Amino acid sequence: MNVLGIESSCDETGVALVTIDGGAVPALRAHALHSQVAMHQDYGGVVPELASRDHIRRVLPLARQVLHEAQATLADVDVVAFTRGPGLAGALLVGAGVACALAAALGKPTLGVHHLEGHLLSPFLSADAPEFPFVALLVSGGHTQLMRVEGVGDYELLGETIDDAAGEAFDKSAKLLGLGYPGGPALSRLAAFGNPEAFALPRPLLHSGNLDFSFAGLKTAVLTQHRKLEAAGNVCEQSRADLAASTQAAIVEVLVKKSLAALKATGLKRLVVSGGVGANSALREQLNTAAQRRGLRVHYPELALCTDNGAMIALAAAMRLQAGRAEAAHDYAFDVKPRWPLDQIG
Repeated sequence: MNVLGIESSCDETGVALVTIDGGAVPALRAHALHSQVAMHQDYGGVVPELASRDHIRRVLPLARQVLHEAQATLADVDVVAFTRGPGLAGALLVGAGVACALAAALGKPTLGVHHLEGHLLSPFLSADAPEFPFVALLVSGGHTQLMRVEGVGDYELLGETIDDAAGEAFDKSAKLLGLGYPGGPALSRLAAFGNPEAFALPRPLLHSGNLDFSFAGLKTAVLTQHRKLEAAGNVCEQSRADLAASTQAAIVEVLVKKSLAALKATGLKRLVVSGGVGANSALREQLNTAAQRRGLRVHYPELALCTDNGAMIALAAAMRLQAGRAEAAHDYAFDVKPRWPLDQIG
């Protein structure tokens, strides 16, 4: 069975073709991605209307590219999957509308997929695929969550952010440092030249006794420290690098220690890290070191699949169909869910 997946939840348009072959992990045949970063840079963030319009322009050419690279045709597609939510409503509607129209024209069924489930399952496309059960650290855009994962569709929320997510903390701190958009990767690059112990920044909820996160206070602390440097006339490239490194160190320490606490609380020995922040090299290095000391396993998506992409949507649909947790439908009426808790999808 061939599943064509379409992702359009925010500022990346992704299309992919995945094949299900019996009980084996679905195989990625081809995928293509267009990022809107350059378009949104002048605005310092994503402009929803521009994002939606760009998805309209990109999705069908990307679908043609994927089918060509997979040496397949539309006739080979058995199911058309799309991101149903969460995300920007207008952007989601583009992907859903194209997917359902395409499926109707082909007489094939459709399946709406949860964006975060796509991220959660994306490491199954890596060379070091995980096994169930595991703890998942989802660090994607506005989401930071710890989940206990027993199998496809069997998710228990262990903890989540009560305000800003880790990705937002990276982006907003980067903006305070004048690094532009997208801020997270820029801050990480600058942090490589700084001293992570230069500034004593807070680690919110680190000792809260639960698995929740909070990064709004850290953002405020970065702002306060930057203002102090400005007032003293000490803002230079090195001080900015030191503040970037200290900010990254604070975020990473919280993510690492909360993840280890979740593994201890559940008694599980396997951690899956997914989402855009999962590509952060400092986070990977510290998690790998901690896991090696404790006899744990950590799994990540391939770097190219950390950001939003069509491969994770096609994969999630394929794994749900394979596990009997969903049924593709020939009803081409559709809706989207801009807000959709992952632990409620069943």
